[in-house]
Amino acid sequence: MEEPKNLVNSEAAEDEAVVSRNFIENAIDKDLAEGVYDHVVTRFPPEPNGFLHIGHAKSILLNYGLAQEYNGKFNMRFDDTNPTKERSEFMDSIIKDVKWLGADYEDRLYHASDYFDQMYEKAILLIKKGKAYVSELSADEMREYRGTLTEPGKNDPNRDRSVEDNLKLFEDMKNGKVEDGAMTLRAKIDMSSPNINMRDPIIYRVAHMTHARTGDKWCIYPMYDFAHPIEDAIEGITHSICTLEFEDHRPLYDWVVRECEFANPPRQIEFAKMYLTNVVTGKRYIKKLVEDGVVDGWDDPRLVTIASLRRRGYTPESIRMFVELCGVSKANSSAEYSMLEYCIREDLKLKAKRMMAVLDPVKLVIDNYPEDQEEMLDIENNKEVPEMGMRQIPFCKELYIERDDFMEEPPKKYFRLFPGNEVRLMNAYFVTCTGCVKDENGKVIEVHCTYDPATKSGSGFDARKVKGTIHWVSARHAVDAEVRLYENLVDEEKGVYNKEDGSLNLNPNSVTIINAKLEPELAQAKEYESFQFVRNGFFCVDCKDSKEGAPVFNRIVSLKSSFKLPKKN
Repeated sequence: MEEPKNLVNSEAAEDEAVVSRNFIENAIDKDLAEGVYDHVVTRFPPEPNGFLHIGHAKSILLNYGLAQEYNGKFNMRFDDTNPTKERSEFMDSIIKDVKWLGADYEDRLYHASDYFDQMYEKAILLIKKGKAYVSELSADEMREYRGTLTEPGKNDPNRDRSVEDNLKLFEDMKNGKVEDGAMTLRAKIDMSSPNINMRDPIIYRVAHMTHARTGDKWCIYPMYDFAHPIEDAIEGITHSICTLEFEDHRPLYDWVVRECEFANPPRQIEFAKMYLTNVVTGKRYIKKLVEDGVVDGWDDPRLVTIASLRRRGYTPESIRMFVELCGVSKANSSAEYSMLEYCIREDLKLKAKRMMAVLDPVKLVIDNYPEDQEEMLDIENNKEVPEMGMRQIPFCKELYIERDDFMEEPPKKYFRLFPGNEVRLMNAYFVTCTGCVKDENGKVIEVHCTYDPATKSGSGFDARKVKGTIHWVSARHAVDAEVRLYENLVDEEKGVYNKEDGSLNLNPNSVTIINAKLEPELAQAKEYESFQFVRNGFFCVDCKDSKEGAPVFNRIVSLKSSFKLPKKN
């Protein structure tokens, strides 16, 4: 992916644009120039044990973007080596997310389980080379023998078994003659290595489980650190782009592809994860939120799974913009959620129709407007994009306005409705407030006003000016709709996690459900369709709870932004 361009001076020419390269692009450029590879193949290899989140979007777009940049290939591969946690629901959601983001893997969809036979053969090869052995240590004993960051590990009592014995025991493991946990196959590397990952890691475990794709063929399954480099090598991946926590695993990655005797093996390159402030991304936490009913699923709009962001109303373009703003580096850092909000505002402001919706309605009665009269007023769909055209909205004697657009005793610099004040009704007329009606509890239930017929919008009237403009909908034609206003799922002041017990600091007001009054065209809005509700923010039709003719709207983001792009040098 290209980073922002910088301008430099040249003696041979005037200012010319030079594209800065990130460290991954520099590494690939070097490999191609030196003939290490003559093409580029990247991949995205998710484990299907949950929904993807915003951090995965960076990995997807980075790997796909590199393949596009170098006219290479991009593979999609499920790491389905752990049947206990994998579900078809997760696979389906991941496929949908990757396609939605625009990462086209064409017919290059693979599964780790496609290669179980080859992995088994490579394990046999390692045993025959004296590079792997069967261990009978328990999990607790394994931890004890492994050592610590400051102390070397101890050799497994079975480390020097003969090749013949190891082959026989490994076959017994494969043929279901060994109970779960009783034996493992370990790589024979170096128990005194300063890198704990190289201290004879487990490469196969016994697990009598039915696999979604291979059924009961296997009761041994490869560990990720063994399976992953083999998958990359078999598929001809040239650059295995992964996140920074795998940096310490790279020596093992290289050991596996070397000892398994793959020609022209892939190269692993690590980049920093993308962290987002004050959000929940851990699968364990999201799973508990779903199971406890705190959220209504992995795609709840308060989460930052890709499915959640899509349901809330974020667009692929806004996610791509966010990823590009975050950039590619080797230093871990966190992005503010406000940056993500900035990106969706930037994307939708020139795409979304600007509609009128009253979220906290109070009736406005125009006393001198004829009772039986109604008219259709012309309104632009988006003033910044004239080609989006015009629409008509109904206007009549009784309207709905926002409750906070009227005050009996307003503070200074309040320019909306109060007794004696004149404002413009958006795309309609000037009205002057004459008073209000209250219920027995003192709550305002009606605001009254008069209008000036000469001030119709578009008539050219300029005899006087008003400082306030408010939006409205016709009471006679208004559509009732459920609207959901979202705040952060966690308490931002307390932080995401409780330091004492590790639980989540949940915000009890993370969603507010209201009944709003909308202009009539919005009754026919379709799922995922987005609009700007004038003065209230950007909203999207919920894909889960909406019904034909009765859409439910999720607020994507408010109109005000606290994020500002850094100035370019």
